[in-house]
Amino acid sequence: MKVVSFSQGGGAVRPGVLFEETGTILDLSLHGYASTLDVIERGLPRVVAAGKIPLGEVKLHAPIGNPPRVFAIGLNYKDHAVEAKLELPKYPIVFFKLTTAIVGPGDAIVLPVNSTKGDYEAELAVVIGKGGYRIPAAEWREHVFGYTMVNDVSARDIQAHTAQWSLAKSFPTYCPLGPAIVTADEIADPHELAISLSIDGEVLQNSNTRELIFKTPELIEYISSITPLLPGDVISTGTPAGVGLGKTPRRWLKPGETVTVKVEGLGELVNPVVAE
Repeated sequence: MKVVSFSQGGGAVRPGVLFEETGTILDLSLHGYASTLDVIERGLPRVVAAGKIPLGEVKLHAPIGNPPRVFAIGLNYKDHAVEAKLELPKYPIVFFKLTTAIVGPGDAIVLPVNSTKGDYEAELAVVIGKGGYRIPAAEWREHVFGYTMVNDVSARDIQAHTAQWSLAKSFPTYCPLGPAIVTADEIADPHELAISLSIDGEVLQNSNTRELIFKTPELIEYISSITPLLPGDVISTGTPAGVGLGKTPRRWLKPGETVTVKVEGLGELVNPVVAE
């Protein structure tokens, strides 16, 4: 299933299930769910019939706008580490994107006035279903609710101020997420998915998740060995080569552009770019 968050006519954001074949959304609030996080914690309902709304009548939001945490992984594709002229990591490089940076499909990426080097990063994201502490890698599938996409937008000039990356990647709107959480049963192998990013039709990143250095089992085991994972936690698994920082000349986001992230089986995450 494709779990989404949506609103109608400027009303409250509600959880739903997207049926692309019929162009409708099942309103899960009618089944007693308050949010997507509520769906993750309680599980999807067994009966999904009544309460369908035409997709054209709603606005989609980030499928989970209030995750407990967004863990992001740096330098997790070999080719990206090479283009960044950095050694391959021996352990996962983990930082946070603040949840205040989350926006949904169609929402604008706003380039802040105090940064001139906004960059893009297409990423596969894992959404935790069942939490746990010190989860063995072999048990990773028991803890994954589903998968979505993140554009790990980054202010490279701010990032260069310090070894800590989180603030440079957490400006408002710097975490486009969505458009849906595709439940784990629909993705046979998250490590065999084409991943790409284009701007106004020009493909700038084009790879496959098989190139990940630390894959989902290792990331779940490593992070949960330090802090218990919680239902709804998002792990954004890293980006392949092709980011603006690695190009000659360097290629920064510009107002008026449209960025599209694609991951096989997850659809498209499309966001326009504007100036603050």
